[in-house]
Amino acid sequence: MQESPTGPTRTPGRRRARRTTGALACAALVLPLLGAAPPAGPAASAAAQDTGRLQRAFTRAAAEYHVPVSVLLGVSYLQSRWDGHAGAPSVTGGYGPMHLTDARTALARAPHHSADSEDPRGDTARAALHPDVAVPAPSALPDRLRTLPRAAALTGIPAERLRTDPAANVAGGAALLAAAQHKLGERLSADPADWYGAVARFSGADDTATAAAYANDVYEVIRSGQRRTTDAGQRIVLAARPAVAPRTAQLARTGLRHVSADGTECPATVSCEWIPAPYEEFGGDDYGNHDLGDRPKSQSIRFIVIHDTEGRWDGVINLVQDPTYVSWNYTLRSTDGHIAQHVKAKDVAWHAGNWYVNAKSIGLEHEGFLAAPDSWYTEAMYRSSARLVQYLAAKYAIPLDRQHILGHDTVPGPTTGTIPGMHTDPGPYWDWRHYFQLLGSPIEPTAGKNGGLVTIRPDYTANRPEYTGCETSGVPCPDHGSSEVRLYSAPDTSAPLIKDIGLRPNGADSTVDVNDVGSRVETGQQYAVAERRGDWTAIWYLGQKAWFHDPAKQPAAVDAAGLVITPKAGLDSVPVYGRAYPEKEAYPAGVPVQAVSPLPYKLLAGQRYVVGDVLPGEYYYAVTFTPDSHRVVVGKDRYYEIQFGHRVAFVRAADVQVRPSAP
Repeated sequence: MQESPTGPTRTPGRRRARRTTGALACAALVLPLLGAAPPAGPAASAAAQDTGRLQRAFTRAAAEYHVPVSVLLGVSYLQSRWDGHAGAPSVTGGYGPMHLTDARTALARAPHHSADSEDPRGDTARAALHPDVAVPAPSALPDRLRTLPRAAALTGIPAERLRTDPAANVAGGAALLAAAQHKLGERLSADPADWYGAVARFSGADDTATAAAYANDVYEVIRSGQRRTTDAGQRIVLAARPAVAPRTAQLARTGLRHVSADGTECPATVSCEWIPAPYEEFGGDDYGNHDLGDRPKSQSIRFIVIHDTEGRWDGVINLVQDPTYVSWNYTLRSTDGHIAQHVKAKDVAWHAGNWYVNAKSIGLEHEGFLAAPDSWYTEAMYRSSARLVQYLAAKYAIPLDRQHILGHDTVPGPTTGTIPGMHTDPGPYWDWRHYFQLLGSPIEPTAGKNGGLVTIRPDYTANRPEYTGCETSGVPCPDHGSSEVRLYSAPDTSAPLIKDIGLRPNGADSTVDVNDVGSRVETGQQYAVAERRGDWTAIWYLGQKAWFHDPAKQPAAVDAAGLVITPKAGLDSVPVYGRAYPEKEAYPAGVPVQAVSPLPYKLLAGQRYVVGDVLPGEYYYAVTFTPDSHRVVVGKDRYYEIQFGHRVAFVRAADVQVRPSAP
């Protein structure tokens, strides 16, 4: 959410880390890392060499509880892709390969849309909106967040073992499935087709649409089959069963409520409900929490922005319904991938901290926490999000690449003064490579070594850069896979990190803090190659030559080709912008001229940056509750969106020339 919630006693997810003393309290909850790390020593080493023990655990549990092994494996894949996460919980307190939930302890967090100095609306034509937000009372934990204690009661296995022992966790999941089958009055059949209702109930959803979407995903996995090596080195195979046709009529006997998808803009393949963000006046000229528009008729939608909520589902849903708060288009739930839509695509939500991007984007909030790397996202949420993004991208002709599917952390500050306050979610632990595979647009090489570009693509699990500040400033974060790659000023890990003068105008060094994006590149982003030297590759980044370690045996990037921009002949440098606003002559009477303010960076002669899009200079004027005064101002100036640093940026087409990246 950034524009928003952030962390408790830790300094997490700034989305940006919370620094303000008066940060608003909220019922957004973060779950503690209760699970113990796996044992170390010779026994652990021997166990790690047995790469088939988890597969055998699935087989044993299936036999003991009379659950088809394909059903057990399919459910586990959708929960965790069979990963154990070393006993650490997911963002909603789910443990182990079966994502058994134990959310009995939680900590209050502050809403990130109110954190720091950022104005999520991102438009100085109207005052920043950071009102007092009523604190919703924490509600009783729903059943979907208490499955691990039930598994302990069914199996007799202690809760601590269910959290930390993957084999025990699988047994607990099998017991829950068998119990759900009994409750439906179904026999413990060996035919996976007979378990549709139990799988739907296992999701923890309390409505038929969400439960059905979850069960359909599980059966899609069963039909197609899957194989992978888990985060603990365990090799798991689920053989394809293409002929399995589940008994979907069982859903009617689950007793789950019906939730209407009426009014939503979602694909039929996901569960979606309409929980509107209010468009209301609340005194004087103030109103909230979004603006009425007429997109794409009045202006195109070019971006989808991926956020994390930095809060728990119930608290976040309460906040978006507050007219004195801010807004985003969709929220996605971690446990089961359920989606709530709040703002229509035609209207403009206040979520990105950059009014130009707000006016041309749709914002998706994912239940999660940037600075809790072991609080992992479920496969159910990744898949639901990917389907929603595929649907929106097709509907609004948005390319499926990192110049259009933005992280909130890649949205530029609109002006120099806003850069330090911009948010950094979903952060280095969002698995962009897997996400783009689910989007049907996998990140692959598109050229040889002479293509002139690289697309960042480290191996998520093996790529483990050091970060600090997840719990306490300066203290190392847990060792964890990451989508990001660190940049140095020379081809040496002892060299200084690349500096970002926008983040630190005084010239101070970048850091490895989890929220410091000054010297990092991210999976899917493309950059022009400046030089190669042994196991190192240099790219053009923030006006500098930036180096990253790129050994052939474990590459951090793949080769690509495309279009790049460089300053026109005779120009030593050209300005870089955080928004693509029209020239002053384009503004009609009654609409204040918005400054075309350059950022503190320069694009220098001889440097090249990847072209993401060509866009008109455009400004959406909306400062009143009634939309009769709203205007979309379009100028003659054109801009190129470029990948300039960690964040995207814009340059005037009149200042640059476009050419192929290949020499």
